[in-house]
Amino acid sequence: MRPALVRCRHLLRALGLRWKISILLAVGCSLVAVTIGVLIHQARAQQVGDGAREGALAQLIRVRQVYELTGRLDEDKVGEADARIDCPQLPGPLRRAALAGQRTTYLDLDGPDPAVWAARPVGGDHVLHVLSVRRSLAAEQAELVELDQQLAASGAGVVTLAALGGALMASRLSKDLRTAAETARRISEGELDARIGGSGVPGSRNEVAELSSAVDTMAASLQQRLEAEQRFTADVAHELRTPLTGLHTAAELLPAGRPTELVRDRVAALRALTEDLLEVARLDACREEAQLGAHALGPLVAAITQRSGVTARVLGADSPEMVRTDVRRLERILTNLLVNARRHGVGPVTVTVCGNAVTVRDHGPGFPVKLLREGPQRFLTGAAERGQGTGLGLTIAFGQAQVIGARVTLSNPAPAGAAATVTLPAA
Repeated sequence: MRPALVRCRHLLRALGLRWKISILLAVGCSLVAVTIGVLIHQARAQQVGDGAREGALAQLIRVRQVYELTGRLDEDKVGEADARIDCPQLPGPLRRAALAGQRTTYLDLDGPDPAVWAARPVGGDHVLHVLSVRRSLAAEQAELVELDQQLAASGAGVVTLAALGGALMASRLSKDLRTAAETARRISEGELDARIGGSGVPGSRNEVAELSSAVDTMAASLQQRLEAEQRFTADVAHELRTPLTGLHTAAELLPAGRPTELVRDRVAALRALTEDLLEVARLDACREEAQLGAHALGPLVAAITQRSGVTARVLGADSPEMVRTDVRRLERILTNLLVNARRHGVGPVTVTVCGNAVTVRDHGPGFPVKLLREGPQRFLTGAAERGQGTGLGLTIAFGQAQVIGARVTLSNPAPAGAAATVTLPAA
């Protein structure tokens, strides 16, 4: 019994809201229909039983009068009933009551041969007999069966209509909730302009519309904050450009030496960070437009790897697979992945071209679990074992991939290492 309940519970959890509401309404209407049907059946059966008892008693009175006057039973006076003296089929409780001097009845509507009996004692003081009248109730039983069938048909119709009505009502509710969920997913994926369009007013009785309005309000507030952050990032990076250019020029005028090399290295790093911030700001603002064209992926990847300055082995450099991409943006993606593999991983670094996908792999500690689960986050490298950095390399790679219609997938292949796969659209 318990496993069946567990299975039913799991089944209910797996069902959607629409089906749950429909089943609930159907079950509720079924209980109401069954209750009403039972009450109607019992009332009609009571009515039939009372009428049958009264009729049997009336016939018993007429039979007794004829018997006392004539000493025999006149069938013409009985009608459809069967009158007998000491009938062997007389029910035991009725026989005992009659011998005890009572005039009573016995009703059987549920048996295979429904009938009503009436009996009373007759005879003298020394010999006591039982006069009984039996009347068949087959017609009444058939009437009750027909009534039950009509009640069952009516109940089934009501339950069906209730289930359909519940399904229609729940379908509308489920549609609104699915729209809200889909809009929330679109917002989480970066489509900040997405709105549900609910007309709910706080305090109203339309909970779904109120939920839609709350989600839209939250999305608008989130969009304003993110846009303010993007503007701040772009403004800071833009304002840093001018002084950094002057600082770079001044560093080039310094006399040669170790301190000068350190200054130039830090200025170059700061300029690279500024350019990365500007690129991230442009990607966030969706201002990047790709110049797409058809290219052979193998030779293109080999050339990009050579220009990146990262020592890596290219597998599949002669692949003739044609892809549709922007060469400059693809180079930006692969260069960032190669630099990330060299900086945070362990050699050797390999670049594999397979079909319309390019995989950059190192043999280091692998990507952190949080990075695999949540994706790259700016200014967060994920773990100390992955080295130091700004965390913008993977962010830019993912953003540029979205611009050219590609997909970047991160994984930690066995036995060790990290792998980033770029899947490009076929030409």
